[in-house]
Amino acid sequence: MTEPLTSAPVLETERLTLRGPLQSDLPEFTRFMTSSPRMQAQEETGSKEQAWFGFLAGIGHWQWHGFGFFTLIERGQSLPIGRVWLLKHSNWPEVELAWHLFEGAEGKGYATEAGLAVRSWAYQAHGFNQLVSYIDYENYRSKAVAKRLGAETDGVRADHEPDAEIWSHLPEPI
Repeated sequence: MTEPLTSAPVLETERLTLRGPLQSDLPEFTRFMTSSPRMQAQEETGSKEQAWFGFLAGIGHWQWHGFGFFTLIERGQSLPIGRVWLLKHSNWPEVELAWHLFEGAEGKGYATEAGLAVRSWAYQAHGFNQLVSYIDYENYRSKAVAKRLGAETDGVRADHEPDAEIWSHLPEPI
């Protein structure tokens, strides 16, 4: 199916198209969630069923909040290479800007490029004046992306995720 599953806008960057999820994205997402070496290293892999529920929760996030997961595609390609998202779970005090790239897409600046686009869209479309990223204190690659996005941390941990530092993103300049 190529029909959009959400009301997500399509965002374009120099090298990427960011769009809402399609049913055809599920196999790549499932592969990442169930077998990615990075997910294994963080002890966050799950079953196919958990990936399916996570995928559906991402769709529901768009319906509930008007924001959620953007699927990343290299321009001119069709295979998903990762996701960047805005999340606001019921027990989280702030809206989170987060990202993950699938194998083979790391180290090319895609997370930063997509993060800038989603953050700008969030500030413009939703009027947010603050976003945070909850990043595991040992996830040095995500910390590097946060720094490139201009986010800062004082090392304070998130109440809902004790291994995660809270990184604050500054408001978009006017």
